[in-house]
Amino acid sequence: MLNMLKSLNIISPVWNDAPEPWQWAFQDGASPSYEGIVELHDQIMFYLVVILFGVSWMLTSIIVEFGSNKNKIVYKYHNHGTLIELIWTITPALVLIAIAFPSFKLLYLMDEVIDPAMTIKALGHQWYWSYEYSDFVNEDGESIEFDSYLVPTDDLEEGQLRLLEVDNRVVVPVGTHIRFIVTGADVIHSFAVPSLGLKIDAIPGRLNQTSVLVEREGVYYGQCSEICGVHHG
Repeated sequence: MLNMLKSLNIISPVWNDAPEPWQWAFQDGASPSYEGIVELHDQIMFYLVVILFGVSWMLTSIIVEFGSNKNKIVYKYHNHGTLIELIWTITPALVLIAIAFPSFKLLYLMDEVIDPAMTIKALGHQWYWSYEYSDFVNEDGESIEFDSYLVPTDDLEEGQLRLLEVDNRVVVPVGTHIRFIVTGADVIHSFAVPSLGLKIDAIPGRLNQTSVLVEREGVYYGQCSEICGVHHG
């Protein structure tokens, strides 16, 4: 199958999507779900920045106005501030609603498996991953299965990434709805590929599924996002 996809020029590795030292921003997205996550993050960050500066301005104004030694006298008797109570009640509610609707929409789209063209099963072990292409068979008529181990640090070649390189990579076509069925063989693992917006728990005795649509060619690094043991990675 690997040779077939390479001959069709479907999986030519153009660049590697991986974390970089001292990285501040997100990795480059390569799927609609990841782009949705980044967009939701930017939207929420806008509200957070506005709230931060607004509250900071009010606190600073109060400190400057009443923190001096002039001992300014404020109202001896406070009236019932109905207007300001409405403002500080309705405004946060509107902000939460503006955040909740895009968030729920994104969660629904990420959980929805849309007519997958191929299925890949991922089984987490201590400490490697097993994969099965259920829709493809080899010369013996059996589904394609293989194990994927981390490349030891001493065996890394120039340009390879520590704790990210594996001996057998998962190969998928571009522009295809792919379903991942994930479970664990021993302890709880978590199958994650940040650039594709993938992260799903691999729980022994339970099958979890998610889908992804890869939009461009590349090499996308993933890892186990659950502390599963000494060789977790």
